[in-house]
Amino acid sequence: MDVLVVAGEASGDQHAADAVAALKSLRPGLRFFGMGGPKLAAQGVELIHGAHEISVMGIVEVLPKVPRIWQVLRDLERAAKERKPAVALLVDVPDFNLRLAKKLKALGIPIAYYVAPMAWAWRESRTKTISERVDRLLCILPFEEEFFRTRGVNATYVGNPVLDQLPPDGTAADFRRALGISTEGPVFAVLPGSRRSEISRLGPTLAAVSARVIAQRPGTRVVVPVAPGLPRELVEAPFLAAGVTPALIDGRAAEVVGACDVALVASGTATLEAGLMRRPLVAVYRVNALSYAVGKMLVRIPFFCLVNLLVGKKVVPELLQGDMTVDRVIDALEPLWSGPARDECLAGLELLREKLGPGGASRRVAEAVLEIVG
Repeated sequence: MDVLVVAGEASGDQHAADAVAALKSLRPGLRFFGMGGPKLAAQGVELIHGAHEISVMGIVEVLPKVPRIWQVLRDLERAAKERKPAVALLVDVPDFNLRLAKKLKALGIPIAYYVAPMAWAWRESRTKTISERVDRLLCILPFEEEFFRTRGVNATYVGNPVLDQLPPDGTAADFRRALGISTEGPVFAVLPGSRRSEISRLGPTLAAVSARVIAQRPGTRVVVPVAPGLPRELVEAPFLAAGVTPALIDGRAAEVVGACDVALVASGTATLEAGLMRRPLVAVYRVNALSYAVGKMLVRIPFFCLVNLLVGKKVVPELLQGDMTVDRVIDALEPLWSGPARDECLAGLELLREKLGPGGASRRVAEAVLEIVG
């Protein structure tokens, strides 16, 4: 039996790969094809296209990629028509996957959609599209199930997959030894994102902040995880330009956060992962000015950082767009190294795991997918 799997970006690739592993354990002999990254490839999924081909953030940034994105969409539709998969598992990237869902629906292919679009934050009208095109919506944030169900979507909260992707609890010294980092002195973790566009847009500011941290705290080591698919030299370049020589670690972002005293994290799934590692952090982000202006008019949420959004209050500092300056980031970081602000942040992060509930999301996703096909 063939299963079409379509994922974009590093986090989606990981979530999809874990779901595929669970499906293989429940139903040996399944064959998988579609789009994804190195994690899906490692699970034996036949990749027609790579996730990097459609990975982009922002309204303006997507325009140059539109022709390629449409080509990828057509190729996946053609492959589905030829191979007639028993079910499609679409993971995240809603602007792409909801369009693909329409085409798959026309082919009679049932659809499980994993990682719900953030219709609760903006473009609520998409709930109607989801209800028409998706057989099962598998949510990873606890409040999403009720939101979508009250709008006619067959939604289920399956738990958050990040819980199962975290390493076992340990001290900072434990993680430093595992990563080959000295256990002496402070460690500053910088997570710059998983897209090339994020590195170019955020990298110089993150590097300048790192240089200031080292100047203020001599002996501090800057550790940077490199997301799968990103060249190490691309990630390293802005730091070297700022006079900082970071320790680069391939992947293992959660362990890097576990090894640190304080982290600086580009907003997204990485902030949730970092928060669950229970280390003080500052969340930052910046997009194209036009994308931000449009988003500001449409988005209706009190926080942009998932940690704060889930806990329901400001647990970690968040600096967006024009607020993401070197001085403001340094001011937000400084109290987190020690003292009451650090203790308060850590207390808030303890609430995060309670909000998400138990692990086991990938197993529940696999069971839901198999229920669809019977």
